[in-house]
Amino acid sequence: QVQLVESGGGLVQAGGSLRLSCAASGIIFSNTAMAWYRQAPGKQRDLVARISSGGSTNYADSVKGRFTISRDNAKNTVFLQMNSLKPEDTAVYYCNTSLRAAMNTWGQGTLVTVSS
Repeated sequence: QVQLVESGGGLVQAGGSLRLSCAASGIIFSNTAMAWYRQAPGKQRDLVARISSGGSTNYADSVKGRFTISRDNAKNTVFLQMNSLKPEDTAVYYCNTSLRAAMNTWGQGTLVTVSS
């Protein structure tokens, strides 16, 4: 059974930083592309950043230059380093695989609140 457990969210002032973590189990992590998504209140869930099994990365335009996705295959963990946070980054952040996202299967997420 696939489990993805997000952590690291919290309350931070604008301009601050947070590092999110996602611990994965039940998948061959090193062979799996991983992504971070976010859903702000009243809005749809959007892709934030993606990292391939080989380490190639892609970012939404809104976070380019501020967020960095990385992975540690030895620990089955994917990270999202978020710098220069803005109030509009406030959302519940989820990590997921493409397959689970396509099946609309999500974990509990971690809440990030950025105060102005």
